[in-house]
Amino acid sequence: MQSIAIREELTDEWQKRGIQEQKDYAILTAEISKATFDMTPSEYKKFKRLKRENLRDHMNDLELIFSMLGEASTTEIARNKNTQGLFENKKSARQGGEVAGKARRDLEKKSGKKVASKKNYLEAPQDKKLLKDND
Repeated sequence: MQSIAIREELTDEWQKRGIQEQKDYAILTAEISKATFDMTPSEYKKFKRLKRENLRDHMNDLELIFSMLGEASTTEIARNKNTQGLFENKKSARQGGEVAGKARRDLEKKSGKKVASKKNYLEAPQDKKLLKDND
C-alpha cells in the first residue's frame, strides 16, 4: 500500500510540473528504474520472465523498498528544485534513482547478495500464489 501511495505522490508531483503525456511518465519511470536497478522496467520484466504481469506485484521486499526510495527521492528533488517540464524532471528522476542505486549497491556490497531477484509470485497449479524461484 505504501509503495502505491509513494508512486501516486510522484505522479501527482509530475503532473503539477507539466508532465501530461503517458509516454513522458514512462520515460521518467524508466530513468528512475535504470538508475536504481541498472534496468528499465521492461528490461526488469524480462529479467523476471514476466509477460503481462505487473512488475511491482512480483518484487520482493528489498526490490520494493529501493523502488520506493528512488521514487520518493525523485519527488523530493523535483519539489526542492522546482523542476518544470520533461527535461528538468528527467534529470531529477535520474538523480532520485541514483540515490536508490547507490544505497542498493552499498547493501549488495555489504550483504554479498544482489537485490534484484528472478523470484516471482506466480500462479501455482493449485490456484495458490507461491513464491517460485526462476533462478
